[in-house]
Amino acid sequence: MSKLGLQTFTYVVNRGISISTAGHRNRLLCTQSLRIDRTQTRRLVLSQVRSFSSTIKHSSSSSSSLSDLPLLFRHYNLQSPECNVTPLIASRVGTNLHLRPKHPLNTIKAIIEEYWKKRIKKLSIHDDMDPIVSTQNNFDSLLIPKDHVSRSKSDTYYLNHETVLRTHTSAHQTTLLQAGQDCFLVTGDVYRRDEIDSSHYPIFHQMEGVRMFTEEDFETIGATSIPDKEQVVKNDLQMGLEGMAKELFGEVDMRWVDTYFPFTEPSLELEIYFNNQWLEVLGCGVVHKDIVKAVGRGDQLGWAFGLGLERLAMVLFSIPDIRLFWTQDERFHGQFESGEIVTFQPYSKYPPCFKDISFWTRRAGVESEFHPNDMFEVVRDVAGDLVERVELMDVFVHPKTDRVSNCFRITYRSMDRSLTNEEIDALQERVRSDAVQKLGVELR
Repeated sequence: MSKLGLQTFTYVVNRGISISTAGHRNRLLCTQSLRIDRTQTRRLVLSQVRSFSSTIKHSSSSSSSLSDLPLLFRHYNLQSPECNVTPLIASRVGTNLHLRPKHPLNTIKAIIEEYWKKRIKKLSIHDDMDPIVSTQNNFDSLLIPKDHVSRSKSDTYYLNHETVLRTHTSAHQTTLLQAGQDCFLVTGDVYRRDEIDSSHYPIFHQMEGVRMFTEEDFETIGATSIPDKEQVVKNDLQMGLEGMAKELFGEVDMRWVDTYFPFTEPSLELEIYFNNQWLEVLGCGVVHKDIVKAVGRGDQLGWAFGLGLERLAMVLFSIPDIRLFWTQDERFHGQFESGEIVTFQPYSKYPPCFKDISFWTRRAGVESEFHPNDMFEVVRDVAGDLVERVELMDVFVHPKTDRVSNCFRITYRSMDRSLTNEEIDALQERVRSDAVQKLGVELR
């Protein structure tokens, strides 16, 4: 996580080999009538999105047409130069795998929620908050620098210059704090443009926890000075998270690692020794004082943590491919019961098919807007979950012309059936065509 230290812990924890994610924020109980109307409107729209999403076969190899998109996205121009949300991604909004009974993500969510309910009184649970948020809430309110990579269109899905699909559930933190909530868990879907492999997916699920302390809390413990209070908060955070890790993984060795996040100070990562290796479970820390002041809470102290449901579920259920969470195959879903952690039994292994694509992107030394994530998005929008992996195999600079060429290898493999050569050839031809049309590259 230190490699991406400026990103929120919910953002960082879910990259690389880390296991964390952070939770979402719930809808607020607003007192102003205008805010109530807007919230109710959002809920009505989201219900239509969920209804639409429930009809989608997520293993489909074709992207959704603009005319078929949920009503929620008809308020935005997905063909605008400002927007990089594809029809495929838009069609998945509102699916809410974390709310489906028996689903592994729902089981992990339930175990964590029950743990914290026993530990914290008056804990509020939020798991259906609107995934469309402002850049102010997603970045600015969390003190994420203006030039940070997480803000770039190569990493984040923008609907317009000031509206995004949330990249972490921390996007709701300041809103909930401003609404007067002191202790809450937030779970939901988050969205990031990312590479394609067995552990990365453009949509995943996070859970975040926040607890703010009152003066009465400190008086009960006998803490009076600021340093003593800060230590009480930090100790409560670490003890609580160690207990949560034991609830999930049993008796395991743990260690704390100091790190940096812009929204917590101090900041920590929890690692556990599991299956003969150290695994990063989550990021956490004391909520940054500037965030607390900005939401009108003065010098109040509190902590926050974030973790990733897919990462945890893949380890605990031994699920080898993140795409499986989205399958409609009963051979997958039939293996699980609500609240039970069981070892997933692979039901098939269909043969892969490899296809390469090479193209010129630019002249060497000349600034280019091309990013590998752009190619990943083209492939994903054409082939959906029929793509297992996309790798950048080679970058070649022509010795005479200084032109730069990239070669990508695409691994096609369905989790549920064998693919035909004709089917794969048709997908690859669409990938080649879309790469030229959408990225402006020249095929080799």
